[in-house]
Amino acid sequence: MSTVMTRPGRLAAVGQWMQRHGAAIRGIQWVVVAVYAFLILVPAVMPLPGDTAHLWNNLTLAAQFVFWGIWWPFVLLSMVMLGRVWCGVLCPEGALAEFASKYGRGWAIPHWMRWGGWPFVAFGITTIYGQMVSVYQYPKAVLLVLGGSTFAAMIIGLLYGREKRVWCKYLCPVNGVFSLLARLAPFHYKVDEDAWRRSYKDGEHGHRVIPINCAPLVPLRNMKGASACHMCGRCSGHRDAIALTWRAPSSEVVQLGDKQANAWDTALILYGLLGIAIGAFHWTASRWFVDLKMFFATWLVDHDITWPLDTNAPWFLFTHYPEQNDVFSWLDGTMVIGYILATALVYGTALLILLMGATRMLGRFNAVRLHHLTQGLIPIAGAGVFLGLSATTLSLLRAEHVSLWWASDMRIAILAIANLWSAWLAWLVTRRYSERFVQRGLAMVWFVAALAVVDSAWWLMFWGWASK
Repeated sequence: MSTVMTRPGRLAAVGQWMQRHGAAIRGIQWVVVAVYAFLILVPAVMPLPGDTAHLWNNLTLAAQFVFWGIWWPFVLLSMVMLGRVWCGVLCPEGALAEFASKYGRGWAIPHWMRWGGWPFVAFGITTIYGQMVSVYQYPKAVLLVLGGSTFAAMIIGLLYGREKRVWCKYLCPVNGVFSLLARLAPFHYKVDEDAWRRSYKDGEHGHRVIPINCAPLVPLRNMKGASACHMCGRCSGHRDAIALTWRAPSSEVVQLGDKQANAWDTALILYGLLGIAIGAFHWTASRWFVDLKMFFATWLVDHDITWPLDTNAPWFLFTHYPEQNDVFSWLDGTMVIGYILATALVYGTALLILLMGATRMLGRFNAVRLHHLTQGLIPIAGAGVFLGLSATTLSLLRAEHVSLWWASDMRIAILAIANLWSAWLAWLVTRRYSERFVQRGLAMVWFVAALAVVDSAWWLMFWGWASK
């Protein structure tokens, strides 16, 4: 029997506790489902807040603060600190998808759903559409985007799998992002392969092995790392071979990155988190966006083309709240989409070129090495999305006249830590491909240049444009 399981440490004991108290965890999930449903349904049918509304006396503002000021920023942070515990213990969408699957048709998962590009495509479409309808500001947009995603998750659950989270595995818009960030977590459920093999003869605790349901469809025997595991605890102790275990936060990226590396992860990091997401956060603060919009508007008027300036688009296509003096024209909406896509193209391609240069410094160009090295940017990519979302947090607090003297220093500290973490990961990755200090040093010059490109985006948003 595995020594890990006969003498469990404190962390392994936590995993065992989660396994024994699965019913309580499922109960917590339903409490979160109830809160989630209340916060997306009730504000959507209430009047929009007036000028005298505050966080403490208006449900719509309170829900906005909960979702975009606390919920999403700290869900992202939890991925780095705890792995995908959110997914396995708290996520309402996952709980509803699994519940629907329990009573659904149980069809086989179709080939089209297994396409590896869905995490990138779903993230991109959801992020851009959220900006088109101003999801951070208006409850009807929240209901449409978040509620629509939850409804789709339940439909997929009703059709495919049996007590599985098929939506979470293949189509969830943030599954890819969570998978990347969880690779940095300081612990995971580790599989003892020797103990697993012994269980074929010895059983589990000396008895017949009891099957378990891995809802996110992780192949447990071959499970490596934390990227796909939902950390629900159901498999803890299975076959006396699985235990919650500490690890170095760099280990999964450095040791497994070449095996996990693929072009879609690279696209999600470079063109998604460091492209589309930056564009989505940028456009509201960008001086360039305003100048470009004025240029195109003037050109259209000069050429007697006025229909793009009309503001008759429905709210579910482009933002349309005349009572709030917030209405997108067709030009505004098109500009938002174009600006986000252009930002993604510029930043993503610039970073790709720099990483290709870093890869070439380590020897003959190799795609696997490129994808592996790109994973070194995960800390700075995650920090950027956290900072972008927390900008909503700060704007809501600023409207309540809360002192934010510390905000700029906090942003600098987060960026500094993320830069150092990314550089350290890249340095460790280069050691996988070369022992020569000069080669690794030259590769790092290119990688540090990539970090500087990322930093330029946040300098523009928080300091460059703000100072003009």
